This record gives sequence, C-alpha cells and structure tokens, in this order.
Amino acid sequence: MRIDLAASYGEERLPRYTSYPTAPHFSPTIGADTYAKWLAELPAGTSASLYLHVPFCREMCWYCGCHTQIVRRDDLVAAYQRTLRSEIARVADTIGRRIKVEHIHFGGGTPTIMSPEAFSELMAAMREAFFVLPSAEIAVEIDPRTLTAGMVEAMRLSGVNRTSLGVQSFDPVVQRAINRVQSFEQTAEVVGMLRSAGIRGVNFDLIYGLPHQTVVSCLDTVQRALMLAPDRFSVFGYAHVPAFKKHQRMIDEAVLPDGLARHDQACAIADALKQAGYVQIGLDHFARTDDSMAVAFAERTLRRNFQGYTTDQSEVLLGFGASAIGHLPQGYVQNDVQIGSYAENIAAGRLATAKGYRLSDDDRLRADIIERIMCEFGVDLGEICARHGAKPGAMLGSAWRLEPLISDGVVSLDGERLAIATDSRFLVRSVAAAFDAHLDPGKQLHSRAV
Repeated sequence: MRIDLAASYGEERLPRYTSYPTAPHFSPTIGADTYAKWLAELPAGTSASLYLHVPFCREMCWYCGCHTQIVRRDDLVAAYQRTLRSEIARVADTIGRRIKVEHIHFGGGTPTIMSPEAFSELMAAMREAFFVLPSAEIAVEIDPRTLTAGMVEAMRLSGVNRTSLGVQSFDPVVQRAINRVQSFEQTAEVVGMLRSAGIRGVNFDLIYGLPHQTVVSCLDTVQRALMLAPDRFSVFGYAHVPAFKKHQRMIDEAVLPDGLARHDQACAIADALKQAGYVQIGLDHFARTDDSMAVAFAERTLRRNFQGYTTDQSEVLLGFGASAIGHLPQGYVQNDVQIGSYAENIAAGRLATAKGYRLSDDDRLRADIIERIMCEFGVDLGEICARHGAKPGAMLGSAWRLEPLISDGVVSLDGERLAIATDSRFLVRSVAAAFDAHLDPGKQLHSRAV
C-alpha cells in the first residue's frame, strides 16, 4: 500500500459508484408516468430484485448517511407498512403479470423495527404480487440492539436467509462519540439467535474513519468480530457530510482521523481479514472462500448495485418505500424522500416516483466499464466497447483523468486492457471516476476517496 498515493488522491470526493450516473444527477423530469410506462414495457420473462426501504430508527446514530427518522410510536411504523403493501400491489398491477423475483433486500433505517406480524404480512404481500423463487436470497439489515426473538421467528418463517448486522466498532469510546453504544455480548447473542433459527447467512458492517478511531481500536474490533465468524464483512469509510446530514454536526471534527490515518485503518482491517482467510471483494467487502460472493468474484460474475457488491444478476431492481431507488433497463427511478409525500401518492393510487434518470447509450457503456473496474480492479475496454458498438480509443481519449493515474503507477494499460496495480486497489474509485462523464470535481457531494 503506497502512502504517497493516499496523500495525493485520498482527499478527493468521489462516488462509491453503486450506480452510474449517480443519484445527484437524477431529475424530476422522470416521474410517476415515466415509471409506469417503463414497468409496462418490461419484456416477458423478466426477473427482478426487490428493495424495501424502512426509514425508521429508535435513535439516531450520528455517523448515519441514510434516509431515516426517529420514531417512538409503533402506529407510525404500522401505517408505513400498510403503504408499502399498497405500493407493492400498485407496481405489480402496472407490470401486468407476476414476474419472478430472485433477491429481496430490506434496508433502512431499521427494517426490524416492524412488528413480527407486520413483517410477515409484508412478506406475504410480496409473494402474492410476485413469484418469489424458492432459491431467492432474502436479506434483512438488523440493529442488534433492538432485535427480538419474535422477529427472528418471523424472519425464519418468512424465508429470510441472510442478515446484515450493524457493528461499526466495538470500541466504547468510539461508540459514545457516534451515539451507538452496542456491546460485543449483545451482538454475539443476536448471532446465536439467528443461527439457532437456521438463518445461516450473517454479514457484519464495520466502519473506519470514525471519531477517536485508531488502527489499534480497528484491529481490536476485527478480532472480536472474528470470534463470531460472520460469512461476510462490509468495511466502509465514514463519510462526513454535515452539510447534507445535519445530525453529523454532533460529531467533533477535531477528533476525526485524517486521510492518511483513514488509509492506515482501512489497510489494517483488510490485512487482518485476509490473514483470517477472507477474500477481499472489490473495494470494501470480504467473504469466506466458500461464500457465494467470493465464488462470483472468482468467476467474474460479481455485480454492483445500490446495496453494494452483490451476486444478483437481474437487470431490474424495483424499489419500494420512501427514498427507494429502482433500476430498469430504461433508467433509474427514485421515490419521494419525504415519508408524508410518499404515502400521499400511494394513498391516491399513484406511484411515488419523484425523480429519475433516462439512460443514454453512452451512459450504458460507461456504466459497464465502471462496474467492471469496481468489481474486478480492471476492465477489457475492447470487449465492452465491442458489445456497445463503440471504439476503445475514443473512450480512452475522453478519460483524461487516467493520465496522472498511469504516470503514478496506479493503473497499467496493455493495449485495451486496463488493470489497477495491486498496491493501489484502494484507489479503485479514482480509476472508475476517470470514465465518469458527469463528475463535477467542484461539488463536494461524495465521501473521500480513501
């Protein structure tokens, strides 16, 4: 790992490229009527993945960058669940047939804030509206501090087979600084509950770059987490954007690690996980060698979507809930971020699309290039350009940001094959950004590159 490169490129603000173009480029010119048309145009035999956003938590974690709000009243959550069920039925009716579903992901917020009965009803509504394949992956994001035995049983009966647990850090000093106090014992108890219920797929989310965090505290968190033997780790750098997420102002910027310290923390975590036998997957995931994600990485079938790296091969992602984003062959759509406006639209019998983006042929070409870079640390420009009827030379000519990366040894170019140096893979977002025709470096919309 090259410290000089971390210093040169680490402070740049870049997308994580879970889509291309990225969400800041979505426009209100794409609304409910467009989404309805796109849904009706889906060809026969289409399979889809479903994402359900539950934007509620019991308390705010100050590092959070998600669309969520704090609720104490369960009736608000119940009302939102009913709205989700109505939206599911509305979308299915607009498609006009019961399409196959291969992946379902509940994100948040805290999806398990719903009652067990409400969760079961929601899963039943999805199975009624869509043909959920018996082999479908059904994943739920969990806050271990609030999970109940009743919800574990509801998930088991509903076919949930993968869970993602927010851990972030086991350091009590860091936990107090981010307003998320969660003991190792709480986390271990939840892992035990899930596995006893037969829910074998367990992922842990860790974060580096948090206030008061050090390499030592990061490694201590990793060693504790390894005792619980999760199948996968997601390791994210904290994105401090208080201008957009006002609750982040509760974090003292003076105790945030700088770019080089973040780089050291990321490298230490990655090295520890690899030494423990996990395969590094792209930018920020790690998986056991026999895990389906590690297999997809080895076979070069790994994909990237709004949930990060995925084994999901579907070209259609249907998003449900306030702020949820969907992806169809024609482009992207996003629901209204405001829960009230979202619910009003659904109650009125409309789709809740507030903005979106219609893909051009150039967008599709660049999206494929960026996805391969993010997933494989390299790309065969000749192969992808040929598939899109484009010329690799023209694409390279437009990627002026590549020149310094090549000069600095981050990237090598062998004919039409681009590869990122092994010691420079932490700069994969910088390489992907070289093919981003929409990127405006002057706007601080994204997290730091390292």
